[in-house]
Amino acid sequence: MALENITSRRTDVHAGTRPEGLADPFDRAITYLRVSVTDRCDFRCTYCMAENMTFLPRKELLTLDELERVCAAFIAKGVRKVRLTGGEPLVRKNIMLLVRNLGRQIGKGLDELTLTTNGSQLRRYADELFECGVRRINVSLDTLDPDKFRKITRGGNLSEVIQGLDAAQKAGISIKLNVVALNGVNEPEMASLIRFAHGREMDLTIIETMPLGEIDEDRTERYLPLSKVRSDLEKQFSLRDLDYRTPGPARYVRVGETNGRLGFITPMTHNFCESCNRVRITCTGTLYMCLGQADAADLRSVIRTSDDDATLYAAIDEAIRRKPKGHDFVIDRNFNRPSVSRHMSVTGG
Repeated sequence: MALENITSRRTDVHAGTRPEGLADPFDRAITYLRVSVTDRCDFRCTYCMAENMTFLPRKELLTLDELERVCAAFIAKGVRKVRLTGGEPLVRKNIMLLVRNLGRQIGKGLDELTLTTNGSQLRRYADELFECGVRRINVSLDTLDPDKFRKITRGGNLSEVIQGLDAAQKAGISIKLNVVALNGVNEPEMASLIRFAHGREMDLTIIETMPLGEIDEDRTERYLPLSKVRSDLEKQFSLRDLDYRTPGPARYVRVGETNGRLGFITPMTHNFCESCNRVRITCTGTLYMCLGQADAADLRSVIRTSDDDATLYAAIDEAIRRKPKGHDFVIDRNFNRPSVSRHMSVTGG
């Protein structure tokens, strides 16, 4: 199908009989889908990728039309939020065609379309993202030091990311910054990052590094528990726990001195699975019911062998019935092996 013609029969998920919603074996409603549109990225962050990554052959990736079909199926089954991820989603060729078509589903079953990005392409795409219905994005930013940024990302340009933040905010898009806590790297910068984000009216979330994929360094040396981060921050800031929740796993506090929100995502020190409402689709069409488990379902073969959406719905239902209660991230400290061999860039951040 020509890229210009993507949409057609699936643009209105309310057409015909709406299939039943999704609930896992623990009665958690699945309303949030994270979709990796590519495993490629223009950065090579040290905690995420090996320096010399081998990327997937393009023929293994879902086409934009196939990605749209999968998303439409999940929306029809009750997913209310779709997040596009990567790799870096904005380096996928013609990605805005998919964004625009999914944006048409907002108000027709979909409440929100958003994405997670490294910010490198935001200056180019911010206005169009807003036009397509994107109102909030997450931007990964682990340091405000240009040299350290270049080292962490293996060549990234911090000024381009800052310009991207400016462009997104000018376009009317709200931003949440994501910071991966890295021992010996950015631990002293947490207070500065908070002041930077809140000074620009952006939320900020700090994330524990997760043992996904083989990389070029010892993760045990970089792992920084957020219990320590919070303890250190409380020496400078007054932090008040909030009831505020998003569809994601973060737990939020209010920073008294800045009046901004600060989130903590703690997959290692505190399992956040009790309220999990999300699943992930990789760029190859593999459905992972849990980020920290290997069990998966191959949806690519389903959509490439059948045009019947009922068959796709059935495959999704069968997979969701296998969703586990929680993850079990562990780093093998003897051999520095990750719990899960696939890289985050494949699964979707």
